[in-house]
Amino acid sequence: MPEIIFNGPEGRIQGRYQHSKLENAPVVLLLHPHPQGGGTMNNKVVYNMFNVFTRRGFSALRFNFRGVGRSQGVFDNGPGELADAAAALDWIQSHNPDAPRCWIAGFSFGAWIGMQLLMRRPEIEGFISIAPPANLYDFSFLAPCPSSGLVVHGTNDELVPPPDVAALSKKLATQRDITIDHREIEGATHFFSEHLEDLTELVSDYLDAALKEEPVLETN
Repeated sequence: MPEIIFNGPEGRIQGRYQHSKLENAPVVLLLHPHPQGGGTMNNKVVYNMFNVFTRRGFSALRFNFRGVGRSQGVFDNGPGELADAAAALDWIQSHNPDAPRCWIAGFSFGAWIGMQLLMRRPEIEGFISIAPPANLYDFSFLAPCPSSGLVVHGTNDELVPPPDVAALSKKLATQRDITIDHREIEGATHFFSEHLEDLTELVSDYLDAALKEEPVLETN
């Protein structure tokens, strides 16, 4: 898949983009974990989720937040990264003006940024939130959460206690007109090192159900 460079609030942003072979395909934006913890768009969880979506016919974009890889700028602890994500969403929408669906998927810090973008962009109709750091960041802005989605966590997460994520999911699930699917992967740590296959299968099954009326690319 080709590397792309597009303009962001602090200069160039480096990304990887795969355009769907389907006409008027849905789009998805994928957000990586904490830049100061080594998070990049090449994180294995983000890369696997990218592939899950592209196999289902999405045009998909993952990118490096400011200060990561070839993206310009410096880490901004949230506000700047949210602005980067908004610029990335603008970019993928400009290249897919007739996309019928828009999703967002984030891992850890990227899940927190993704949920903030969800609140600001009504066109986002679905989300995947993997290991959202509910103990480290304030998620109270999700009042109410505007879209249905999947929240995935590992029972052995050493950075984010599972009860905190369960409480967040329970709070979101009480809201009207949306469905929050909260799943735990037994034995998985924060980075799902030994459970990437389990995570991929879980997200794949969720998307298959959520997109049952959408066309799926045949893979050999």
